[in-house]
Amino acid sequence: GDYTCTFTYSAQGGTNEQWQMNVAVSEDNLLFSCSIWRPQGKSYLFFTQFKAEVKGAKIEHAMAYSQAAVGAQNDIPLKQEEFEITPTTVSHREGKFRFQLSKLMIVAKTPREEL
Repeated sequence: GDYTCTFTYSAQGGTNEQWQMNVAVSEDNLLFSCSIWRPQGKSYLFFTQFKAEVKGAKIEHAMAYSQAAVGAQNDIPLKQEEFEITPTTVSHREGKFRFQLSKLMIVAKTPREEL
């Protein structure tokens, strides 16, 4: 539709890692979500940088994780200082990001059309 989510990154290592991306719009068309994650849990990629960008909506909530939940393991969030959130992007913070990323979740609000 009118919304896009783009994930760009730079990483080293990791052989044949499988990742998934899911993009959805709520039934009332007010929320747009974008999730990028490794279903196996922890990624062994050494991320030097990452950026997720949404178009057509403004980020309401976002979270990045060094490990994604799998089995009895829970999601392990990155420290708040490791990444930054703007109205349209979530990205690593230079000098603070510790090179681990396994999951990124974004919820964005779509523009309301006034009647």
